[in-house]
Amino acid sequence: MLRKIRLIVALVSFVMITLLFLDFTGTLHTWFGWLAKIQFLPAVLALNVGVILLWVVLTLVFGRVYCSVICPLGVFQDIVSWFSGRRPKKKYRFSYSPAVSWLRYGVLGVFVIAVIAGIGSVVALLAPYSSYGRIASNLFAPVYQWGNNVLAYIAERSDSYAFYETTVWLKSLPTFIIASVTFIVLVVLAWRNGRTYCNTICPVGTVLGFFSRYSLFRPVIDAEKCTNCSLCSRKCKAACINHKEHRIDYSRCVTCMDCIDTCQHGAIRYESRLKKTVEVSGEKKTDNARRSFLTGMGLLFVSSAVKAQEKKVDGGLAVILDKKIPERMTPIVPPGAQGLRNMQNHCTGCQLCVSVCPNQVLRPSTKLSTVMQPEMSYERGYCRPECTKCSEVCPAGAILKITPADKSATQIGHAVWVEKNCVPLRDGVACGNCARHCPVGAISMVASDPDNANSLKIPVVNTERCIGCGACENLCPARPFSAIYVEGHELHRTI
Repeated sequence: MLRKIRLIVALVSFVMITLLFLDFTGTLHTWFGWLAKIQFLPAVLALNVGVILLWVVLTLVFGRVYCSVICPLGVFQDIVSWFSGRRPKKKYRFSYSPAVSWLRYGVLGVFVIAVIAGIGSVVALLAPYSSYGRIASNLFAPVYQWGNNVLAYIAERSDSYAFYETTVWLKSLPTFIIASVTFIVLVVLAWRNGRTYCNTICPVGTVLGFFSRYSLFRPVIDAEKCTNCSLCSRKCKAACINHKEHRIDYSRCVTCMDCIDTCQHGAIRYESRLKKTVEVSGEKKTDNARRSFLTGMGLLFVSSAVKAQEKKVDGGLAVILDKKIPERMTPIVPPGAQGLRNMQNHCTGCQLCVSVCPNQVLRPSTKLSTVMQPEMSYERGYCRPECTKCSEVCPAGAILKITPADKSATQIGHAVWVEKNCVPLRDGVACGNCARHCPVGAISMVASDPDNANSLKIPVVNTERCIGCGACENLCPARPFSAIYVEGHELHRTI
């Protein structure tokens, strides 16, 4: 029964978290965005003390339920392992192996040093939630979007607007490669050995494993009933059951309950280590392990829930060149990030903000020091003043929640005019697109010839008023490089 409950909760959680990365409309984040914010590592980086204490307490009481129920990477490995176990003669394919403590704590040490030193690329590579986020965003999302576009095509021909087409594009080749390699490695490890990654590499698993050694409720082997058949050990995907010594390594046990359902002699029970089964007047009086487990799961979800166009038109048959990314001296990060330093110190590179950005402004960085962390660029859209979705979904505190009013007063960069690319000077025709579409009125058009008031007008940027939204860069008709682009600021300021 406990195993079935765990499976149902884990699958619901996994599907909802996956949909957060697939949903390009941003609708689901209103209801299920809290599932991203209760992930352990993002909560640590965001200094979300309530969530951290919640997981520490739940681990001390019930064991590593986070790893088996909430962590999407852990559940993903379970799904792969389940398919592997469906093969003939592979149902009982695991075996007990001693813990590789030097590797576990070594990786944890490297991870902690990377967090303290602000080496975001290392943190992003090792963080389990972020690893799954990259897989979902780079590998699963395109398939989901292509499927949506097929439905949109069919609906359009049926005079229905239930679906609309979305653009599928490669946001970052390095991030795609990293996500693909991570996916292959995890699938191979899970297919052959179950939870190898969780119990040898994952820093979150190592931290929670330290607390789970002292958990109040845990699977316990009754040596008197055990016949040493080894079924529990061969079914344990965490390789933590030593059936010969009737011992379980609780630092690696992920409380999946598989061993309890597998044992044919009732020799394994999930019970309190303080309350033992006693026999009174010939009747067995058992503890309340099942009730406590259900209460814990309810507590987890109730407390968490409370927290809880681009269109290219040329008017004819002329070929329109794609815009190229300008050479920026300083990268641009979203309003709410406060600046480059805060982004580098807190971002785990999970790609959730990239997935939810409705204007296709965010994409993963390709620079070594900030690889997979989000940067802004305006070839496909601009950062609309009314949109605050990235700040609403970030679980790690890299992008703090802001209001549209806060955003309109936050300067993340300033526009720079490039004279040689400007259409009036290059082609001799009037333009003014940048000034017309600037949402804060930071661009004015002045005569290109001061001595001739009727000369073609060129833009002048008021850098004190510009907020760096990129509307001018995106809507500039010059190709392949815009005549005006945004230069980022290391530290954001209020104007």
